[in-house]
Amino acid sequence: MTSTAQEADNQKWFALQVRTRWESSTAVLLSGKGYEALLPTYRAKKRWNGRLREVNAPLFPGYVFCRFDAQKRLPILVTPGVIAVVGRGRVPLPVDASEIAAIQTVVSSGVRAEPWPYLEIGQRIRIEQDALAGLEGILISFKGSHRIVVSVTLLRRSVALELDRSCVRAAGPARATVLDPMAAPALLQSVVG
Repeated sequence: MTSTAQEADNQKWFALQVRTRWESSTAVLLSGKGYEALLPTYRAKKRWNGRLREVNAPLFPGYVFCRFDAQKRLPILVTPGVIAVVGRGRVPLPVDASEIAAIQTVVSSGVRAEPWPYLEIGQRIRIEQDALAGLEGILISFKGSHRIVVSVTLLRRSVALELDRSCVRAAGPARATVLDPMAAPALLQSVVG
């Protein structure tokens, strides 16, 4: 194997934490240095001078994806706008290639995408819309692509309800013990019964 082929094998995708509102300029600077940079964007409406304008905004605010060899990351780290390579401590962790491919597919498809809060099974959530606004519960499962099932504790009893994802936000970090998705039907059955 040639040294060029070995270098290509060592190159993986990493998420770079960048300064606020520096995503675009950092991606351009990295590309200018010869690196493959990915800054997925979406069309967002922003208010400037009292007018509503449509602009390209980062799909992952504060982050740019870049493909490089982690052993040779100094040129990346000294690029203006770059704060750090995302990882554990000082060890960079690569982003799974299938996740990068999925992001690229979504961006190139033209389908409307926008940032969304990350929710995990077992995480405490707060309902923010409709008549149940302010109630908190625990995310038990996702049902379909746009609905979730939430267990809400009222009067020391559980009630399972279906809510649209847009109605809930994270109320705290995910629980240490994640519920088994296979146990959710049994829980729902005990709530209904």
